[in-house]
Amino acid sequence: MIIVSQALPFLLVVIKIGGFMYIVVGLGNPSSKYKGTRHNMGFDAIDNIADRNSIDVSSKKFKGVYGKGVIQGQKVVLLKPETYMNLSGESVRAAVDFFKINPEDELIVLYDDISLAPGKLRLRAKGSAGGHNGIKNIIAHLGTEKFKRVKIGVGEKPAGMDLADYVLGRFDKIERITVDKGIDDAARAVEIMIAEGIDKAMNMFN
Repeated sequence: MIIVSQALPFLLVVIKIGGFMYIVVGLGNPSSKYKGTRHNMGFDAIDNIADRNSIDVSSKKFKGVYGKGVIQGQKVVLLKPETYMNLSGESVRAAVDFFKINPEDELIVLYDDISLAPGKLRLRAKGSAGGHNGIKNIIAHLGTEKFKRVKIGVGEKPAGMDLADYVLGRFDKIERITVDKGIDDAARAVEIMIAEGIDKAMNMFN
């Protein structure tokens, strides 16, 4: 059963472990059926970061797939939960517990947002779920709203269209070009967060 967040799923998480390791998590729905949908922006972002930094994301653990590598001189874990969107917190909590990190300081979540134009980014150091069920579940499992997030716009739902149909749909060719640029920017934003902090990244991409 597919569970759809009310604000769209594109979630990426970054966690800093032991002062020198990060976990980056992108949210989406597993299986090829949902590849490339608006609700899988988090997965797309993880794939982009993995390609840019030569990280193989194929190991199974934490109710998802993950890979280890180095970004900007820092050890990093990239994670794609396979719990479906509304249960993303189960996977994120398992990784947080395993690596013993503090999510309030060392977690970054990247996800899709229907309130932003396609490809537009909004970075935040903390905040509420804002109607996004994937984020809501992560907050419930972690017990805090204080973790970094990168929102990637997918555009507002057309009037009269069912939200689930919209977020599980795909972009047209022109929108896809814009969104792919946004995914590139999101990957760069994560790299800057790791190297120089979220304030620098917010100044550059918000």
